[in-house]
Amino acid sequence: MKLIKKVFALTMALLLLVPSVSMAHAESGPTAKTPAADLRATLSELLSNHFVYQTISMTKTYDDAEDTEAINQALERNANDLTKAIQSIYGKEGAAQFEKIFDSQYEETPGLAEAVKSGDKEAEEKAKQQLLQQFPQELGTFLSEATGGNLPADTAEKVLRAHEQDVQDVFYAYVNEDYKKAYQSFRTGFDRMFDISKALSGAIVNQKPDQFNHTKVDTKAADLRSTLNSLASEHFALATLEMQKGFDQAKDYDFVTWAEDQQTADFKGAIASIYGQEAADQFEKIWQKDHIAAQSKVVAATLQEQNDERKDAEQRLKDFSQQFGMFLSQATEGNLPEDAAKEAIWMHEEDVLQTFDQYVNGEYEATYESFDEGFAYMFGVGEMLSEAVVTSMPDEYSMMPSEMPDTGLGGSEQNGFLWMWITFASLVVLSGGVLASRSNKKA
Repeated sequence: MKLIKKVFALTMALLLLVPSVSMAHAESGPTAKTPAADLRATLSELLSNHFVYQTISMTKTYDDAEDTEAINQALERNANDLTKAIQSIYGKEGAAQFEKIFDSQYEETPGLAEAVKSGDKEAEEKAKQQLLQQFPQELGTFLSEATGGNLPADTAEKVLRAHEQDVQDVFYAYVNEDYKKAYQSFRTGFDRMFDISKALSGAIVNQKPDQFNHTKVDTKAADLRSTLNSLASEHFALATLEMQKGFDQAKDYDFVTWAEDQQTADFKGAIASIYGQEAADQFEKIWQKDHIAAQSKVVAATLQEQNDERKDAEQRLKDFSQQFGMFLSQATEGNLPEDAAKEAIWMHEEDVLQTFDQYVNGEYEATYESFDEGFAYMFGVGEMLSEAVVTSMPDEYSMMPSEMPDTGLGGSEQNGFLWMWITFASLVVLSGGVLASRSNKKA
């Protein structure tokens, strides 16, 4: 099960160095798969995963949870992957400089939580100063110099400070038991990482245009791919977190489900804008009953050790994959192969269930390795889906407004209905290629 993570790490390095074979498509029409878009997606995955692990690390450390060590190991693993990405572009010397700066950040993150928990005000203020002032300044200066000034130092410092503030907003709201604010901040901070990856990848591409075949990170197709990556990966993160919180019977459980409901409302509104209210109501019924609610049933049945109830809940998830796959195929007049849609949806459910079961069994290292795998899978899906949309709707794509919505900037509420319906349409054209790849690796 570690294979996919390793494959993604290797792919990441190759994507940063080797022009994509998908360039052939660029000459025949718009494409979401260019070297520049690949770089942006790779950085988006690493940075958004970093944000998720930062926030979980702080809250788990504060709670003195049993999986604290495992989540901190996952945070360090993510930092190592980011260092490898820097090395693939700027060599060992650049990577060493980055690692030295970045080490302080991921070490201070749990350190701040420990200081708050112990009531050590001096240590708390020192950690906050490091994370909100010194770290953004040092890393912002490094990134500006590394990119030859294509990413201005003051801009880099500003967005890095905003990111660190997002993390602390989540943490302090959690500590104060203001859970709605905590998950609002989580969604805002998660989305911001896609903004940072766009700015950073754009600076790198502008610095080394030949290395990226003179492609751009801010095309409409690349924006679509990034939006799909953001929505899909956030859904996975919230689903796995909700099941953990449910099993722990945590105080913030209801607010994780609230955050999930925000995404459901987005999807329903998108469908209503395309297919009308009747189709939107049908979507909501399928999505809530045999998907969101069924996941909660899995948690309840596991807690109560009711095997029959657990099997029934899993069957409902299987039913969901069948019903939703059929719904998508019919809604698109068969342009999405029904079997491919059903299998893809079930594969995502398997990732969520596996991560949950490992958590329940106290296999915490495996839990976060599975999380890495399931999280990364959503970016592979985003790539395939966005390319399918762009390929199937080239004229419509070219007619989109030149000013595209910011991808994940300050909350998904900023993504309009246009993007939501594109997201829905993307789910519709889920490629069998992704499925074949995952199936082979699981075998």
